[in-house]
Amino acid sequence: MTSAPQLEFLAAGGNRHPSAADWVPGLLAFGAGNGIGLWDPDDICTTGIHTLLNGHTDVVNAVKIVEASSESSQRSLISGSSDNTIRIWHEQPRGQYPPFREWACVSEHSGAVNAIATLPAKAIFASGAADGMVKVWQIRSEGVALVQSISLKPRFLPLALALVELSDHNIVLAIAGTTAWIQLYGRHRDEDFQLQATLTGHDGWIRSLNFLPPYAERSNDLLLASASQDKYVRLWRLRRDDTVTTNGTNGSVLKPAKPSLSNKTQHVGCDPNKYAVTFEALLVGHEDWIYSARWLPQDVSSASATTPTLLTASADNSIAMWSVEEASGLWVCNTRLGEISSQKGSTTATGSTGGFWIGLWGPNGTSIASLGRTGSWRRWSHDQESDTWNQSLGVSGHTQDVAGLSWAPDSLCLLTTSHDQTTRLFAQWIRGDRLSWHEIARPQIHGYDLNCIAATSSHQFVSGADEKLLRVFDTPKPVDRLIRNLENQPSLMNGHEAPQTDGDMEHSSALPETAAMPVLGLSNKAITAPDADADSTVDIPDVSGQAFLPTSTPTHESHLARHTLYPEREKLYGHGHEISCLAASSTYPLIATACRASSIDHAVIRIYNTNTWREVKPPLEAHSLTVTDISFSTDGKWLLSVGRDRQWVLWQYDPPSSDVDTKAVGTFTKAAADLKGHARMILSCAWEPSRGDTGSEKAKQYVFATASRDKSVKIWRLESSPSATDDSGAAVTLLHTLKATSAMTAVAFSAATWSDNHMPITLAFGTETGEIGLCTLAKGSEATDWPSAAIKMVEKSLCPSKIINALRFRPGFNRGPEMLAIGSEDSSVRLLTI
Repeated sequence: MTSAPQLEFLAAGGNRHPSAADWVPGLLAFGAGNGIGLWDPDDICTTGIHTLLNGHTDVVNAVKIVEASSESSQRSLISGSSDNTIRIWHEQPRGQYPPFREWACVSEHSGAVNAIATLPAKAIFASGAADGMVKVWQIRSEGVALVQSISLKPRFLPLALALVELSDHNIVLAIAGTTAWIQLYGRHRDEDFQLQATLTGHDGWIRSLNFLPPYAERSNDLLLASASQDKYVRLWRLRRDDTVTTNGTNGSVLKPAKPSLSNKTQHVGCDPNKYAVTFEALLVGHEDWIYSARWLPQDVSSASATTPTLLTASADNSIAMWSVEEASGLWVCNTRLGEISSQKGSTTATGSTGGFWIGLWGPNGTSIASLGRTGSWRRWSHDQESDTWNQSLGVSGHTQDVAGLSWAPDSLCLLTTSHDQTTRLFAQWIRGDRLSWHEIARPQIHGYDLNCIAATSSHQFVSGADEKLLRVFDTPKPVDRLIRNLENQPSLMNGHEAPQTDGDMEHSSALPETAAMPVLGLSNKAITAPDADADSTVDIPDVSGQAFLPTSTPTHESHLARHTLYPEREKLYGHGHEISCLAASSTYPLIATACRASSIDHAVIRIYNTNTWREVKPPLEAHSLTVTDISFSTDGKWLLSVGRDRQWVLWQYDPPSSDVDTKAVGTFTKAAADLKGHARMILSCAWEPSRGDTGSEKAKQYVFATASRDKSVKIWRLESSPSATDDSGAAVTLLHTLKATSAMTAVAFSAATWSDNHMPITLAFGTETGEIGLCTLAKGSEATDWPSAAIKMVEKSLCPSKIINALRFRPGFNRGPEMLAIGSEDSSVRLLTI
């Protein structure tokens, strides 16, 4: 290794919480699991998420960005989490990674922190938590000080906070949550906040509060927007008492609407700067809960400063923009973005996104970002010439543990699967000297947690889930065409490039155009042509392929959630419990699987013939508890299995006795085992990629590694005599043991193969604390040729914050630098170049 690993790509889904994101020029920060994702939506290179800040130990519910001020030359992040803590992050000098470092952590709350409001001009912020408390904090040069604790009465849980400065010495704090009212607290100078007004009118929980501060060129009034689960937004006007009888100032478009019959006036602030609070307007138009309401930034331009616009995000799959109609003085919805689903409340496979949890204005007021149920960010940009909002590229990722990874054999794409019940496909977009990775397809949207995945060819994969069976999927033609266009590769469909195998050619010629899923089903149905008699419960997209997928740019979330499903080819039965692991042979048409087991009866390995999709019997019996990982050697002649029973087992492949049946496959026989290979359960295994040939007259040598909860990775050498016909022909020797400070959970060899003159290869291992180690291994026949001093730990800021579930090196070493894919329990997928 000549240089430190570099982060090539990072994918992580956003947390579904209305307060979990904020956007300022050059930075959109959002909660992603227990981390904070940093993304620049205006990056012309479309790099996507460039950093995931680690520090919190539970889900991040609230994120606020504090811009640099005259007192501070650096930006800050304030984040609140379900781990009951609030953390302050300060921006580092340009060029340092990560761009923000944790500066302070406070843990005064005894419940999950759900809301944060900031007032940068006064260097204060407020936090609301599930302990029923709202706390006010002062940021000082030496740290963060608790100024006041507010115990809410009558007791409720604060879900939304907003702070605004009425004058130099008057501050108002608005609090709402699991009640139908809003409490306004006022503070004069350095006194404590006191309850001054209670605003009633909503009929459900209030999820978002946002103040529109006064500006001299508009008026001295303030507006407070409150979004509720009762499907309505209410606007409240705060006006100085000396102007309470006027209809606005200087012809402002903020002139009050016709007064309501029950428009009771309340007051906040202190004399002589007391403000009257009245109900202003009821915004009706959403059909489901409203999660967030945000005012258009009023300092982006002089034109927008006189036209207040409110952005709302709702569970009805829409983003709405509201403004005052000058002629009538009424608030109306003038723009609505999102999706209209014909199957309301259905899965994402049929178009419904489950609504939007967050809606954010871009700093310049001409772009919008929204977070949906799938954890993906959508982005819209306004075209002034046509006066339309056009969808731009966003970012996406898993929202639960990433359980499995698999590279396609041609290395063009990475398949990932997760406990969020989705399978996702990531590929590279090459355009000149710009390279970026994106989610290109979402092949499987399931009803069970997905545990493992393996690509059997460049256009087919198998996945296993908690439903006790495996499913086989084929790539539809439009997705295959798009992937190859993005990577400047000739399409298999056009005949410009010979498929890798005869099986590839056979399958590619018969690939369907697309797939759809029944509303109440789990099987993706292949669609090859319009069918007038098709099942009406299936939402069938256009089968032309060109109508719904782009051909030269990555797909948007609306495409991913609806038009990139893979048709299901087969279901594989046999296991009695949840599928635990899966592997595909790169040489023979075979896959091996295992399921969770507590007895020898279920702790078997089942082999399936991918030509016929029938099980090759009998199943392989050796383990007594769950088989946790399976791996084929590169030449397919050996199968390695490891399990919770602390043993590894080697199985030797016996080719079929007859060549008459071209689809026939051989069987596996037990060749070697170590009942005490490790002191604790073995969680992962891997073969080095050489094909084992050291000469026609010499024994064949293979090297494999096993990773265990006993905090070690052991490297073994297998020697097999060419003439051996029984177990005595296989001898296994322990070459070296690598030690770590925590349990080893994943291991992988680099894609480089050994030869007499080849450089040493790299072994990567992951731990349950998220650490990644890289070990340089030199070829040799003695244990001394495997120096432990060559271990190098990857920089912590590049590593996940939770257990690493899977490591996979990208096949095809000649394509460029070594690339390592990492799947973790922190819901992230990472690519490191080495």
